[in-house]
Formats: sequence, structure tokens, C-alpha cells
Amino acid sequence: MDIVEQKINTNLHLRNQMKNPWEEISLADYENHMKLDSVMQLQAMNEMMKGQFNTYPASNIMILGIAGGNGLEHISKDKFERVYGIDVNSDYLKEVTRRYSDLDGILECLCINLINETDKLPKTDMIIANLLIEYIGYVCFQKTIQQANPKYVSCIIQINIEDNWVSDSPYLHVFDGLEQVHHQMEEHTLEKAMLEIDYHPIKTLEYMLPNGKKLVQLDFEK
Repeated sequence: MDIVEQKINTNLHLRNQMKNPWEEISLADYENHMKLDSVMQLQAMNEMMKGQFNTYPASNIMILGIAGGNGLEHISKDKFERVYGIDVNSDYLKEVTRRYSDLDGILECLCINLINETDKLPKTDMIIANLLIEYIGYVCFQKTIQQANPKYVSCIIQINIEDNWVSDSPYLHVFDGLEQVHHQMEEHTLEKAMLEIDYHPIKTLEYMLPNGKKLVQLDFEK
């Protein structure tokens, strides 16, 4: 092994050992920021998730980046046999389990880092990925989808009409560490990435937010 190859392998090892910045953000700070009247993303996604859960014939679903479980109150025990909640932050998952104890037997929370642990993902009928692709990138998302092999994929991405991708709030600097992993999203680029792995667009919805931002839901079918 030459010097260059050694350096590459060392850098990859260090990158894999680095803590994901999402592991450093408290759930209270995240949710308090997201539900501010000037942000409104928690409320918007909750409403949109109701549609995501009920539109397609899937009894086994996977929610990537589940955080505190926003939207899980819309899960019907009559419709779903299994709901996988995936997140890199184990404290988030403990809170999800506590908050939604009524889903015991259906909800299974798994602490998985999608950057380097996609092989740990189970198979599923449908993946829901809301404000998640921004933090893993298109290529990693492709690998995630190919591993779980769902028939349906429903994504919500944030489009920044203005420059700042984090809305101004008292919690703004809590998210400073995310700069190192954030990817700017584009609808066309996501659709192209999904077509590359044989997923075709079937539905698009837009939800306008304060501060010059909008949420765009893009649904795909294999």
C-alpha cells in the first residue's frame, strides 16, 4: 500500500469515526425551533405526513430521520403491521418510544447512521424521508433506497427561495454543526437520482412556509 492510499484510508476511517452533528443537537432545541411561528415546519410536516401515511397501500413502512416522532399520531393500527423509525440519535429514539407507547408491537426504532450503515436497514414496502436527504446527499439516499427496496418512496425536501437554509430563531446556532453535512436540494436533481435507480415520480405537493421557504413533497414508485 503506497503513501497516498494510506492517507485515503486514514481519512475514510476518521470520517467514519466522527460523530454525526445530529447526535449533538437536543430534541427540545430542534423541536422548539421547528414549531416557531416564523418557521412552522413541525406543523406543516405533521399535516403532510397524514397524507403520506394514508395514500399508498403499504402495511410496512420506514420513516428515515424520525427525530421525536412528529406525525406518528396519524398511524392507524388497522392499516400498519410494522413501522420502522430510523435515526442516528439514540436519545431521539428513546423519546419516540416513550411518547408513542400506544404503538408498542408495531413501532420498531433502530439507531442507524445512513452514511455508513445502510446494510443494517430491513426491507420495507414504503420509505418516508422528510428533511433527511439534505443531510446524507443523493448518492447515500440511493443506496438507502436500494437496500430497503420499497415499492413507494415519499420525500419532503426544503427549497430555499432565499439564501439562508436555517430560519432565523433563538435556536439558530444550535444548528451550526450541520453546515458540514448539509446539501442544497433541487427537485429535478432528486427526480434524476431516483430515476437512476428505477423509481418514477408519481406525485408532487408544495407547502409554502414563512421566511421565503417551501416544503416540496415528491413521491416515487418502483
